[in-house]
Amino acid sequence: MDFGLNEEQKILKQSVTNFMEKECPPEYVRKLDDNELYPYELYKKMSKLGWFGLPFTEEYGGSGLGAMDLAIVGEEMARFSFEIAAGFAISIFCGLNILEYGTEKQKKNYIPKMINNDIRLSIAITEPNAGSDAASLATSAVLEGDSWVINGQKTFQTAADADNNIISLYVRTDKNVARHKGISLILVPKDTPGIEIRRIKTLGRKMLHTCEIFFEDVRIPKENLVGELNGGWKILLSGLELERLFICSTYAGAAQSAVDLATKHAKEREQFGRPIGSFQAIGHMLADMQTDVDAARLLVYRAAWLLDQGISCMKEVSMAKLFGSETYARIANQGMQIMGGYGYSMEYDMQRHFRDSRVLTVSAGSSQMQRTVIARTMGLKVV
Repeated sequence: MDFGLNEEQKILKQSVTNFMEKECPPEYVRKLDDNELYPYELYKKMSKLGWFGLPFTEEYGGSGLGAMDLAIVGEEMARFSFEIAAGFAISIFCGLNILEYGTEKQKKNYIPKMINNDIRLSIAITEPNAGSDAASLATSAVLEGDSWVINGQKTFQTAADADNNIISLYVRTDKNVARHKGISLILVPKDTPGIEIRRIKTLGRKMLHTCEIFFEDVRIPKENLVGELNGGWKILLSGLELERLFICSTYAGAAQSAVDLATKHAKEREQFGRPIGSFQAIGHMLADMQTDVDAARLLVYRAAWLLDQGISCMKEVSMAKLFGSETYARIANQGMQIMGGYGYSMEYDMQRHFRDSRVLTVSAGSSQMQRTVIARTMGLKVV
């Protein structure tokens, strides 16, 4: 395994950094967070650079970049805002499912529009009674003539209310088979009659909006089915390694930003006649924080390397997810401690790291579920 970046990757990394420094400074991120605004303008600028097409084949307007390339993009982007990086990824990974399983008509219709940022894609799996146990979802779709009729409820859905959004909706299409075998994926425009979307007020993650969605006799053309009927579980799992790898890279980037903020404060803040970073209690804390970030980053790089070699790596991705999310949450908490009252003030960015990081040990696969996955790969019959 080569731990260095090649010249193209170095250029990619620097281009992301340059763009984010210019277009996404701290003042802009604070404005979005304070006013709970979706970053439409920023994503449009990214689309003009072709970033939403990075992992797609050239046939559909993409660049065909690999897992390591995406990890570089995710980490650099999240150094400026974890949430902006996460929102960037949602459309891409829903689009990759269409690329892999959609009809040719679906690919040509949705993928170029997503890459150009004319539409957005979001994913809807979680329900009030189906969280980590996603196979228990109950939202139903029944075929009546040429339409699917959808009824049910989804909750904790990220960015479902964004303009021109198409929901990648996982539904139950057969109640008479094993629960994993009766799930399908249907593309549902969020403005379809019968859909009601409500905002859920949350502690953090305020730009993308967390939503609950209600479906009442929603009629969707039958050709909006992606992949095989009752084949949704396979689709849901198929892109999980790359999707989680990207989100793990954002943990490393955001955690590095939190360490940098705390270190800067420790160098500038003086107590008892000297910078607080010169006190062993603070200096050692920062040293441990940086070590943890580097470890999280290396777990991401290992998983990315394996993926680029075509080697299955769910265990390694789960390790990166577990360690990365818990590292970011822990570092944000430690950063608050180092900055004291300044960290608690809304005028400083550490409080945003604290708020945004807390949910990450729960979302996209909880820490408990990651430990279960890892334990099972070790031959343990964990339930």
